Amino acid sequence: MRDLIQYAIPGFVLLLVVEVIVTAIQHKDYYETKDTASSLSMGIGNVIVGFVGKALVFGTYSLVYQLRLFTVDMTQGWAWVVLFFADDFSYYWFHRISHSSRYFWASHVVHHSSMKYNLGTALRQTWTGNLSGAFIFWIWLPLIGFSPVAIMTMQSISLLYQFWIHTEHINKFPAPIEFIFNTPSHHRVHHGSDLDYLDKNHAGVLIIWDRLFGTFALEKKRPTYGLTANIHTHNPVRIAFHEWAAIGQDIRKAPSLKIALGYIFGPPGWSHDGSRKTTRQLRTEQVTVSEPASHV
Repeated sequence: MRDLIQYAIPGFVLLLVVEVIVTAIQHKDYYETKDTASSLSMGIGNVIVGFVGKALVFGTYSLVYQLRLFTVDMTQGWAWVVLFFADDFSYYWFHRISHSSRYFWASHVVHHSSMKYNLGTALRQTWTGNLSGAFIFWIWLPLIGFSPVAIMTMQSISLLYQFWIHTEHINKFPAPIEFIFNTPSHHRVHHGSDLDYLDKNHAGVLIIWDRLFGTFALEKKRPTYGLTANIHTHNPVRIAFHEWAAIGQDIRKAPSLKIALGYIFGPPGWSHDGSRKTTRQLRTEQVTVSEPASHV
């Protein structure tokens, strides 16, 4: 099995350099040196850890494949079309749950930790995603008969697509493209920390899933990038593990097992004492504040 992502690395670097040059010529604020260095460090770490993580994923898929209900013939073109939609559907739910369960968010938060949005940000990848079990969202694919090699190839294709949408240099495409595909405009929304943008546009390649399942939002203004509470560090180790460390601190302080589990698997921002707020709670407060006072 060939890792398409590793073959694409020179192209990533070339496009990043081009964007840096264009950004400098236009005097935009899309890049910051230390931030980009951190993103590249996270990307390099992801590749290194990936040798172990992808072996774990491939081994798990292969084991499940031995129990498959059917065998899908990957020499047929239709099989790749079906796999494309199945993979993209799986990615949507993985991505959505990574924003609604703190356990998965602890890995995914790395990708949202930059306060800039550029091709460098696309390379700011987790070191713990596969090791913490993110691949379980694709387990059903080898079970129904798709080969592990085909599944991991399609996952790589999806990630290749998602690289180029991390840019502010592209505004919007014609309406039909914006309606069907994930685009820079849609993904900028996803990286916004503005309340209207939180937990929106989880698409991989196709934005249709967000439209179908009610998580779509149009880009109405330039987003404020980063986290609702930014970590203000360029240290790759802290970027990679800060949320796992925070979970550990909350568990140690939890007064009961039920509350401890809430800190692990509940939504990001959940707290048993109301000291922090989830996205849903923040939106509820916003609605309450905006409601006009009743008159007697």
